[in-house]
Amino acid sequence: MSYRVIFLIILFVSGWISAPVYAQETYAEKLGFPKGAKVLILHVDDAGMSWDSNQGAIQALEKGVATSVSVMMTCPWVPGFVHHLQKNPSIDAGLHLTLTSEWKDYRWGPLTGKPAAPGLVDDEGALWSSVENVVKHASADEVEAEIRAQLERARKMGFEPTHLDSHMGTLFATPEFLQRYIKVGIENKIPVMLPGGHNTMIMAQMQSSEQLRQQLQAIGQMVWASGLPVLDDLHNVSYDWHYPTDKNSTDTDLQKFATSKYKETIKTLKPGLTMVIMHCTAPTEVFPYITDSGKIRKGDLLAMLDPEFKKFLQAEGIILTTWREVKARRSEVK
Repeated sequence: MSYRVIFLIILFVSGWISAPVYAQETYAEKLGFPKGAKVLILHVDDAGMSWDSNQGAIQALEKGVATSVSVMMTCPWVPGFVHHLQKNPSIDAGLHLTLTSEWKDYRWGPLTGKPAAPGLVDDEGALWSSVENVVKHASADEVEAEIRAQLERARKMGFEPTHLDSHMGTLFATPEFLQRYIKVGIENKIPVMLPGGHNTMIMAQMQSSEQLRQQLQAIGQMVWASGLPVLDDLHNVSYDWHYPTDKNSTDTDLQKFATSKYKETIKTLKPGLTMVIMHCTAPTEVFPYITDSGKIRKGDLLAMLDPEFKKFLQAEGIILTTWREVKARRSEVK
């Protein structure tokens, strides 16, 4: 599985920061969006992972309604996507900070290399395939060094990221990893994906406690105070949708299913700034040799390309935004 925000961390985070009372004003409102508005970042993960991933992200951004993307700097097809960014600098592109390599036959290693970060590397010389093994073997120093190496590679290629987020949620797996992630973002004045508002959808998905919500809100307040924007919620459910198994299903069937699920879940969102995570991909005949998630990823792409989904967003009064815009808005808030 490519990316699921696991959030193991916060179960261990208690005591790191004291819990606040509920914020009455959403972060979207603090950023100057209308009161009560649903403001969405329609975000594509996994650019750079493969040619198919790149094509899906590009189509979703340029032909569909997706507004943001993030790049896995450890992966083979990074140059192809970054070259596209150089020709299209208005694309809102961040770093999908990558500390795992989860596929069986298609893998990648850390940019820091094994001698500098032995705790990040498995017996095949690649990054660990699971978050749990990263937690078991890697130190926070190794994690921070790898975050910085991925940022350095991007900048050396002429790519200044609009934000940072986390592949498979690994940087949310321990308080120490989370601290280093936020530290690098604050030091470099780069927004970090951090749901620190009412967190209605992500809490329901995780079936988590009120204490956890308050801990996230406390971290969100700290990130906001540092001058960076904060999310009110996170929509990270599409990877778990159970698509029809009929082998004769068409792209039209996939599109109809995915669009209906996005409509259904977005209707349940509370007002505020929400990042909607997806994995838009245009699978070729090679992609099944990487992962069996091609149907899910293609469904994400087809939904973003669906004129009916665009009409739905307009009819619901949804405001679409980017990390670049929310960072600019945050800089204007005292």
